[in-house]
Amino acid sequence: MGATSSPEARLAELGLTVPELVPPVAAYQPTARSGDLVFTAGQLPARDGEMIAVGKLGGEVSEEQGYECARQCALNALAAVKAEIGSLDQVKRVVKVVVFVASTPDFTGQPKVANGASELLGEVFGDAGKHARSAVGVSVLPLDVPVEVEIVVEV
Repeated sequence: MGATSSPEARLAELGLTVPELVPPVAAYQPTARSGDLVFTAGQLPARDGEMIAVGKLGGEVSEEQGYECARQCALNALAAVKAEIGSLDQVKRVVKVVVFVASTPDFTGQPKVANGASELLGEVFGDAGKHARSAVGVSVLPLDVPVEVEIVVEV
């Protein structure tokens, strides 16, 4: 991986494709731009039109599955950003990531699950992918998915 390669080139080197933008499932838009910041709506772990897992961490969903869900959510968030700005090469940095993890009351591995999103953004953006983050355990998420991710990027 070249140190000077662009985010779009890094995605290709990683063998990752930014999916088509997943249409909203309720009354909201996929992104909102304010000045140099683009905020994404919460992204679910959809791949090829289907959720890659359902259920809760600490229950029927393993930490590894949760991590993979967080990666997919982050990829879907990048799709939303790309649809808004045209190319991920326009992203100056990832500012903030919020990861919601549907989990049982005794599950405390939310940060490990959230690393799925954070590490993907680091692979794609390098130092510009370093961000502030919250990993939040919740009782349930839309469509019974285990993970939802939203990001804020500076463009």
